[in-house]
Amino acid sequence: MRTRVLTVVLAFIVLAVAGFAVPLLGVTASQRTQQLIAARTADLDRFAGLTEQAAESGDTSALTAEVSRYTELYGEAVVVVDARRAVLVQTGGMRAADPAVTRLVDAALRNQPVSPGGALRPWSRADRLLARPVGTGTRVSGAVVLRASVRAAADGIALRWALVLVGAGLIAVACVLLARAATRWVVRPLHRLDHAVGALAAGLPPEHARAGGPPELRQLATGFNRMADAVTTALEQQRRLVADTSHQLRNPLAALRLRIDSLQSRLPASATRTYTGVTAELERMEHLLDDLLALANAEHRAGELSVTDVRGTWCEATAVATTQVQLWQPLAEQVGVHLATVPGPSVRMACAEGELAQVADILLDNAIKYAGNGARVETRCFTEGPDAVFEVRDDGPGLATAELPQAGTRFWRSERHRDVRGSGLGLAIAERLVAGRGGRIECAAAHPQGLRVRVRLPRAEDGTSYAHSDSKSDSKGHTA
Repeated sequence: MRTRVLTVVLAFIVLAVAGFAVPLLGVTASQRTQQLIAARTADLDRFAGLTEQAAESGDTSALTAEVSRYTELYGEAVVVVDARRAVLVQTGGMRAADPAVTRLVDAALRNQPVSPGGALRPWSRADRLLARPVGTGTRVSGAVVLRASVRAAADGIALRWALVLVGAGLIAVACVLLARAATRWVVRPLHRLDHAVGALAAGLPPEHARAGGPPELRQLATGFNRMADAVTTALEQQRRLVADTSHQLRNPLAALRLRIDSLQSRLPASATRTYTGVTAELERMEHLLDDLLALANAEHRAGELSVTDVRGTWCEATAVATTQVQLWQPLAEQVGVHLATVPGPSVRMACAEGELAQVADILLDNAIKYAGNGARVETRCFTEGPDAVFEVRDDGPGLATAELPQAGTRFWRSERHRDVRGSGLGLAIAERLVAGRGGRIECAAAHPQGLRVRVRLPRAEDGTSYAHSDSKSDSKGHTA
């Protein structure tokens, strides 16, 4: 925002400075040009007066001496002719026969005004020719042509322009500094407020936005601080409720399991089925508590990553996938599932090694549980555009087309899998972990049958400044 505001303000400053500097430059050049013309016109008038005296007395010595003296002092050529175009005086190398001089003489003898040309510029170097008729009205007795040097006038214009431009530059710099200060005064509270909003959205401890800037922004910051306190209090109470509930439930569940286990030896054979059902429900409740805590941690972690620069984390996705497949291999063999890794190139994925391992555990556990006996489960890693992809594919029954969009919904399970152990939270946990790194999980039907789940995360290019993460996976129980 600051850049956009500064751009608009700077554009206005440039237009404003140019609006007074450009006309001032033009006025300065015109004034100096008029001064030059006025001075040379006065010289022409003096030469015209001497020419009239010479015509009356027949003596041109005074005229010749005056013109020669002028040329020696100023280096400007002068040509004087009479009414019959006979040369009376010519100095400085200029000749009456020159075409440009001839045209001016003709115009002067006809008593026609001669324009001296436009305003001078600092780069003007060509001399100006000025002419004046001798006499007045219809009685023209000659003409005077003067070749005026413009170098001194052009240098004077250059100096004045430099002063104007320096002044305009100083004004522009002062305006820029003032604009930066004003923009900072307005935008800095917005940056602080944005940072505080990001921290609040991530569930982090709120940082009160300092009130500053215009009154409207100070009022907004004060209102946000009140809201942040209320929201943070509610979130903290929610976290405490989850943690306390989990802690308080674990102890009764552990005591209940001990009592039930102690009853096993005293139960008749007819109660075995009931005992098995009770212990299964206890295990389900324990898994559900674990998954709820894992989901809460994943959501908190995703919030932290959304306001944290995570570009320094990457892992070798291919190596992580191979390791997790080896860990799950014994369980897959027990249930008759063929688990394999498709060989491929090394793929760098922008996430922590432990996070990818946890996501891989969830996907592999789901595939092994739901693919069924005799199914084949394959994992592979590859790159696709800017993404690094970790894929788990099976050739089991898969999901119906209408069920695919619900695969990541919390506590959702397909009707065919109601009797399979799980809580329906595993894929939701994986999605939160991946979303925190700017990625996503895609579920689609595999060909010719089965389910294909892809984890897409930004790719860490070779040679970047990413720092390898050594965190390891510590969970295999976050299942769907």
